[in-house]
Amino acid sequence: MAHDVTTTVPARAGASERRLAVLLAMAMFVLVVDTSIMNVSISAVVHDLGTTVSGVQSAIALEALVSAAFILIGSKVGDLIGRKRAYVLGLLGYGVGALAMAFAQSLTAIIIFWAIVGGLGASLLLPAMQSLIHGNFTGAAQKKAYALVGAAAAIAAAVGPLLGGFITTYLSWRVAFLFEDLVILVVLSGIKLVQDAPYTGPRHIDLFGAALSVLGMGGVVLGILVWQEGGDYVLALILIGLVALVALAYWLVRSKQRGMFTLLDPDLFKSNGFRIGVSQQLLQQIGLGGLMIALPIYLQMVLEYNAMQAGLSLAPLSLTMFAVAILAGKKTGNRRPASLVRAGFALLAAGTIILIAVVPRASSGWALVAPLVIAGSGLGLLVSQLNNYTLGPISEERVSEGAGVNSAAGSFGLSFGLAFAGAIMLATLSFTFTNLANASTVLRPAEQKQVAHTLEHDAQVISTTQLEQLLAHKPQSTQDEIVRINTKARHRALQVALLVPLLAALAGLANAFRMVKLPDPAPSAATGGTDWA
Repeated sequence: MAHDVTTTVPARAGASERRLAVLLAMAMFVLVVDTSIMNVSISAVVHDLGTTVSGVQSAIALEALVSAAFILIGSKVGDLIGRKRAYVLGLLGYGVGALAMAFAQSLTAIIIFWAIVGGLGASLLLPAMQSLIHGNFTGAAQKKAYALVGAAAAIAAAVGPLLGGFITTYLSWRVAFLFEDLVILVVLSGIKLVQDAPYTGPRHIDLFGAALSVLGMGGVVLGILVWQEGGDYVLALILIGLVALVALAYWLVRSKQRGMFTLLDPDLFKSNGFRIGVSQQLLQQIGLGGLMIALPIYLQMVLEYNAMQAGLSLAPLSLTMFAVAILAGKKTGNRRPASLVRAGFALLAAGTIILIAVVPRASSGWALVAPLVIAGSGLGLLVSQLNNYTLGPISEERVSEGAGVNSAAGSFGLSFGLAFAGAIMLATLSFTFTNLANASTVLRPAEQKQVAHTLEHDAQVISTTQLEQLLAHKPQSTQDEIVRINTKARHRALQVALLVPLLAALAGLANAFRMVKLPDPAPSAATGGTDWA
């Protein structure tokens, strides 16, 4: 009988560990797939809610911004209230956001509940998840749990556009977000399996540093979003954000010198590997954000694809990124991480350059396959290397803090890429359309003036079909001329928007040459592999 007990208890413990790892992986899957669903559903959301592309685009960027701005605070809150409680609150916040999407009747509801409440949920969930994996698993089981969560994020990134496109086209984008809530309910059903990971460090929050970090990241991105929507005080908001970021750096250094508790330890940045790794993470996510706002808009508003067609057209990017990341993690041999990062940024830049050239000439998504495969290969190399490179020099007790900074940089880069690419797209559209209209020999002066007035107050990317419906009462010659101008201006605007990921890739490539000159950091066991979030 005693023999039965000794063999059954470890087996049960092992089964519980495996189930917990699967549930944590499911939570990560929802976090990653959420934005993919939103990206391929832009035109459907715009149509159903009677809103604008720029409005939905702003909500997507705002969600990433809220997550970035509060993730460092979220980590500290988890330390104070308990990582398990922070994990539950994060899941509930994300669930509220998804539920609001399922029943939203206006863009306002999406901004408040999906972007803000959901973003706050993510800022609690991500750091708590890493701490709970560290506290609930040991040895080989811990490595397997990290690998499973990383694989779930990778799969979500790969299949997200296809899953979102399929559900949106054949059911509804609302059903896709209800699916997210169902997954969250399943994850919460196993919450008893989670043991809280105790925190033994100082129980303080650097409120002033936290406020500066939120004001800094928030000011820069919100300034860009306000510019995109034609609002006032754009420069003031961006300047406030930049000043706050400089003030945060000064505050952290001075507080450390005085022995005060700080939001994060500025000594982390004394490591060349960590400093350059965080900057590369930022640039990679700016590039990804720029691509993931420009390409869905191009596919849905220019080629007039539905969500399924848009998802299939984006699949070469996401599937290649997934495949290359997995292969690079296993087959790199003795190749230096810095060399792979350099190759990754070079491929991302090459793919984006080809996209810029292809955009005015493409008549279907097939024309995008080759450049998306090239860009996806570059992103795959980057996500396979940057996390371990960045966190490798960080000691075990500080890896959670380092991972928080790394995640914050990535989320901020994503929100900046989404916001800036979208804003510069609309600014270019307005400028180009107005100039072409004024130079037209077909449009009358009164029509030219009307075009200029409309674009000054509400520049939007719209499909040719939508434009033809708006112009149905105009003479045929006027319709044809405005459609021609719109097509040309739209292509140019998308090309300019793609300069955002291109410049980020070129900056990352230049930075990678500095990486090559540094010694390779030893991989940290605490990092748990690839950072997909």
